[in-house]
Amino acid sequence: MQITVILGSSSDAPIAEKCTKVLERFGVEHEVRVASAHRAPEIVKELVESSDSEVFIAIAGLAAALPGVVASHTTRPVIGVPVGVKLDGLDAFLSIAQMPPGIPVATVGIDRGDNAAVLAVEILAAKDDALRQKLGEYREEMKEKVKKQDEEMRK
Repeated sequence: MQITVILGSSSDAPIAEKCTKVLERFGVEHEVRVASAHRAPEIVKELVESSDSEVFIAIAGLAAALPGVVASHTTRPVIGVPVGVKLDGLDAFLSIAQMPPGIPVATVGIDRGDNAAVLAVEILAAKDDALRQKLGEYREEMKEKVKKQDEEMRK
């Protein structure tokens, strides 16, 4: 498995779907799991320690402890996705972004499962030329969309 996506609860599934769509687009092997940092911390620990994934994406709202707990059980990269449940997601964002020294978690924007997936692909692409090429093509497609939008706006 290249990437494990862990949700704090099944209510985070819409954010995970954004993530998995991107991972599927790049052909990256992944799995999606549910494990609560507060309600089932032993499951989180077992899942992380037994995983052979190269990158973890942890999606959580409210206190959003999940990404930090995942990071505490691995030296592999962890990307946190804050979910906009209360306070427009700012509570979750700050919980993820303000990790103590030595246990960092990369943090993307609120509800940005798609950006978490792109960042995870970029991490994998550091050692994978084919993924690096796909990322270049992806960015080229984004540029072309902007050009097309500009042309349509000028009409």
